[in-house]
Amino acid sequence: MNTKKLLALLMAAAMLLALLAGCGGSSAPSAATTEAAPAAEAPEAAPAAEAAEGDMVFHIGGVGPLTGAAAIYGNAHNNGCQIAVDEINALNSGIHIEYKFEDDEHDAEKSVNAYNALKDWGLQILVGPTTTKPALSVGPETNADRIFMLTPSASSVDVIDGKDNVYQLCFTDPNQGTASAQYISEQGLGSKIAVIYNNSDAYSTGIYNTFAEEAANVGLEIVSTTTFTDDSANDFSVQLNAAKDAGADLVFLPIYYGPASLILTQAAGMGYEPKFFGVDGMDGILTVEGFDTALAEGVMLLTPFNADADDARTQAFVSTYTERYGDPNQFAADGYDCIWAIYNAIQEAGITPDMTNEEICDKLIELFNGGFSYDGITGEAMTWSETGEVSKAPKGMVIQDGAYVGM
Repeated sequence: MNTKKLLALLMAAAMLLALLAGCGGSSAPSAATTEAAPAAEAPEAAPAAEAAEGDMVFHIGGVGPLTGAAAIYGNAHNNGCQIAVDEINALNSGIHIEYKFEDDEHDAEKSVNAYNALKDWGLQILVGPTTTKPALSVGPETNADRIFMLTPSASSVDVIDGKDNVYQLCFTDPNQGTASAQYISEQGLGSKIAVIYNNSDAYSTGIYNTFAEEAANVGLEIVSTTTFTDDSANDFSVQLNAAKDAGADLVFLPIYYGPASLILTQAAGMGYEPKFFGVDGMDGILTVEGFDTALAEGVMLLTPFNADADDARTQAFVSTYTERYGDPNQFAADGYDCIWAIYNAIQEAGITPDMTNEEICDKLIELFNGGFSYDGITGEAMTWSETGEVSKAPKGMVIQDGAYVGM
């Protein structure tokens, strides 16, 4: 992003914060660990800016779980997108974004229904779905319809495989597994490693496979590998006892925050106190309803977002998000970056809203494949390969005093 755009952004963010001072924010969204959560009222947002006469109006939609067991992810994704939309519309740049988000409850079939509802609304570009399983179902639909799709956090390589219109803002699962093994080795975090992963989940399995491969390359000793499925994610005594009996001093958890919170709770109950290391699916554990966050003290994870970063753009985002919704996580930052990346790409590619969806998609593909670069709050100088994979650096984080702190 050039200097003029950054200055304009910061001025707009400052104006937006002033407007928000009188609005008040809602509490952070909650989700159940293993059961669907009831529908919640949408949090307050800043009053939507109206499109000015002559503005180019684009319809950008999102899909993700606003309710159910992965609601923490979807609500954060939606909230981050909304902040970016409000900032962009406040710029009065001649580009106005109409934004709509549909709940898929982290269900593949419902995600396709949500996508179809957005198409009926006039969808031109999709930011989502939030999670991998729904994205695996929606991706082929967008490919057939020639609608450009940028997912903030569906990280399986299968999401982008064979679909030239689908791109990721998050790390792919193989990258997370490889980077985690390298980080644990380089930092000397553990000498005997146990792994607990979900073998019914593409996200978890994909990370485990590359973690195990890289662990062998860097000399990490994996002393215990145990699994579970979505249907058995409530009792981890077998897995934890296997890790404890093998003498594991670090447990790697390439899983989502729901089962992770149960593992931490049950480990404490049996007096087992290894180090725990997770990936981006762990983000959100501090807002799990009923979870004792003191049990997450010292948990480490890799994530692209550091809410404590001291750059002006991150600070402005965190301030706005906290005012409206509570503490931001990586998924909120991913959604925010998706909208801003698309806005910059629309300008750079010379896209107009009167183009067909196929024309918009083709122009964005050409741009993203041609070295398009975006500086965001989840990474600097992000670029994309022709496969749809993003290139950016992960950050090591540790939970201290109930907050994420950079390592």
